[in-house]
Amino acid sequence: MAARRSGPGWRRTRAAGDAAGEPRGAGGFHEGVRRAVADGADLVWLMDDDGLPEPDCLATLLAEDDVDFWGPLVVDRDAPDELVFPIRLPGGARTVHRTAQAEAAARNGRIEEIVIPFNGVLVTRQLVERIGLPRSEFFIWGDDHEYRLRAEAAGARIATVTAAVVRHPSVGELGTPMMFGRTTYNHSPSDLKHYCMARNNVVNLREHRGWLFVIAFIVKTVWFYAFTRPSLRRLRLSAAGITAGLRDDFTGHGRFLR
Repeated sequence: MAARRSGPGWRRTRAAGDAAGEPRGAGGFHEGVRRAVADGADLVWLMDDDGLPEPDCLATLLAEDDVDFWGPLVVDRDAPDELVFPIRLPGGARTVHRTAQAEAAARNGRIEEIVIPFNGVLVTRQLVERIGLPRSEFFIWGDDHEYRLRAEAAGARIATVTAAVVRHPSVGELGTPMMFGRTTYNHSPSDLKHYCMARNNVVNLREHRGWLFVIAFIVKTVWFYAFTRPSLRRLRLSAAGITAGLRDDFTGHGRFLR
């Protein structure tokens, strides 16, 4: 959903994540944001098509007027005490998994410097003009994270508003503990999602964090599928995705769609 402030009212135009004819996910967000900004919107509200905002979610978000890229808590649709996507709190390694933990970590109702992007987030027109559109070639994974990394690099004011809530179906085993609980891994049972995650994560880390982070991700991947969830097939799939990321090859996921 896009909106433009004009006097006391807001003119709204649709900017769906799966815009007409665009590839699922990244392509839809790319086209949706493009259309919204071209239509003159001041703000764009972005979320997956399976997200369900609480009735007061948008109004609660709009009450914050000193941010550029901000969004709600994303809770499990069937277990709202649980977060669908764990939040790593800024300034340390602590990750919270429950709604109450996130609320306790907030200051003045916000967790600064972190947001779960494209799940009910608002982004300002000014920020879009500074950092551009979501990357359509990412297809299904990592486009939201990459957009947040670009926003961070541009000095955007980012926050999670804990009083605003979007309900979302459980995504399974994201944030699976590994290395004796010292870290986590985004395991997915879907080969398509895992391939895109491995490929796009390599691209994001290389472009925004550096080669040491790429190496650390590769080590984590090998550890996870060698020891935490042993699977030779997944190791081979991971290698294919990682190699594609190193080559900037965004075509390989097509074989999973045939």
